[in-house]
Amino acid sequence: GYEPRAFDPRSGFFGIDFYDFSQPIDQPLTRRFIVRHRLEKKHPRRKRSEPVEPIVYYVDAGAPEPIKSALMEGARWWNQAFEAAGYKDAFIVRELPPDADPMDVRYNVVQWVPRSTRGWSYGRTIVDPRTGEIIKGHVTLGALRVRQDYLIAQGLLPAYEHGATPDPRLEQMALARLRQLAAHEVGHTLGLAHNFAASVNDRASVMDYPHPYITLDGDQLDFSQAYDMGIGEWDKRAILYGYQDFPPKTDEAAALNDIIRETLAMGLHYISDRDARPQGGAHPYGHLWDNGTDAVAELERLMQVRAHALARFGEANIPPGTPLFELERVLAPLYYGCRYQIEAVSKLIGGVRYSYALRGDGQVVAEPLPAEWQEAAVAALRQTLLPEFLMLPEALLRQLPPPPPGYGRDREAIPTQSGLLFDPVTAAEASLRHTLSLALHPQRLERVIVQDQRGYYGMRMGPQALLQALHVNPENYPDKGMEGALARAAERVYVIELMHAAADADAAHEVRALVLDRLHELEALFAERLEHEQTGPYLRAHTRYLASLIEAFMDEPEDFKLPPVPDMPPGAPIGCE
Repeated sequence: GYEPRAFDPRSGFFGIDFYDFSQPIDQPLTRRFIVRHRLEKKHPRRKRSEPVEPIVYYVDAGAPEPIKSALMEGARWWNQAFEAAGYKDAFIVRELPPDADPMDVRYNVVQWVPRSTRGWSYGRTIVDPRTGEIIKGHVTLGALRVRQDYLIAQGLLPAYEHGATPDPRLEQMALARLRQLAAHEVGHTLGLAHNFAASVNDRASVMDYPHPYITLDGDQLDFSQAYDMGIGEWDKRAILYGYQDFPPKTDEAAALNDIIRETLAMGLHYISDRDARPQGGAHPYGHLWDNGTDAVAELERLMQVRAHALARFGEANIPPGTPLFELERVLAPLYYGCRYQIEAVSKLIGGVRYSYALRGDGQVVAEPLPAEWQEAAVAALRQTLLPEFLMLPEALLRQLPPPPPGYGRDREAIPTQSGLLFDPVTAAEASLRHTLSLALHPQRLERVIVQDQRGYYGMRMGPQALLQALHVNPENYPDKGMEGALARAAERVYVIELMHAAADADAAHEVRALVLDRLHELEALFAERLEHEQTGPYLRAHTRYLASLIEAFMDEPEDFKLPPVPDMPPGAPIGCE
């Protein structure tokens, strides 16, 4: 029969728990088991054995080609992990028979679901609450979101420069993502949780959220490594923990601990949702939609890819005969293409390297990041606040008309405050808000203050230096021209985000005190700026506006209504995640 397996927070598995009132008084009242399918070896003493009964998944026959083939290929990757655990043909993927009901509990199913909006896909299970045994795995993939990867690739390439037939790399990248997605969601239905630190280990898990890894090779973009192909090392180790069938008389607790110990010795990291998703997160490896071992270096590299693509972006990025307004839709994921890596870099500020450590396992428990890492992160984020990063080529702006009859903007559109016309300043404000809301997150500022008090910065970066570094002073740019307009936007959003932090009722007292003190410093700076005769008319009006905002905010901070700053269009999920 089925034997429950002990839950270990380092294993990468989902768990169930319940109170067992029969437990001895020296043992925890809560019992915890991992969730997993029933899988046994015919010959557990052999190094490699066929299963008593394989795990079989069925892919929706209604999925169109080439999507169906991509789904089946990606789902089959898991057999690599079971083979590494000593099984032969233990994981099988077939097409769902025409007379089968996908809701039938006897079938593990990968279902392709048409939908009118892009959204998350799901890998869900029906689990025996007594033991953790998975009775049925059911993957639901939204059909529309695969187009987001196609759109990302379309923004990077002049895919239609030779006519109506697109560059084949668009579809190739979208299908590569779909294979990875199928493996990811099936992984959930095998019992595996997200591992958002896998990108640090050279994309060691399909249970991460991958960002397409596009490289710049001379004057050309290389898509060959956009998405990984196959199961990663972390996935193999997790399956080994959850599904290894030990020979009789094996001390299972000791054997499972040995698997975990070996995994840790391999240097494989594991960080899941609760630590990686919050915008105020602190872990330097727990990121969504990122790449690489060095978040700062990857942001700098990605900025180069973005700049390369923006310099070449134009009507060849859409098919002939398409309304030029559609260029704006293709531009959105490119213009905001660094958004996830910016979030990853922000976590280095006040960051702490920690693990799901157990007593005696030798893992790092909670270690603040070196000051030089944090300084580098601040410097990298500052680059995303500068006009040079935010500016769009004038030639491109002349190719962005308002929507024609029958077309319009929706939630996927770049925000505008120019009526029907594209607005490069408002587009930039949305990007600025993204960076500054992350860098000035009250939880992040509190950690910086505490680390400073604990002496981790020494004479290097501290909270005051952080706040000053994030300030782009428009005095350093011409009063007239797009550079000056974008620099003023950077200062404007900076002041508003400082107010957000100061008004946050959940922020620590020292955070609010620090931010209010910075606002007082800005009041003095603005007063001095207004006394200068050389201050241009745009900068003078801008400065008076911000000074009046700060004054009104200081008078009645609880009742003050903060000026709105536009949001970027939704980014996640990429490729149906």
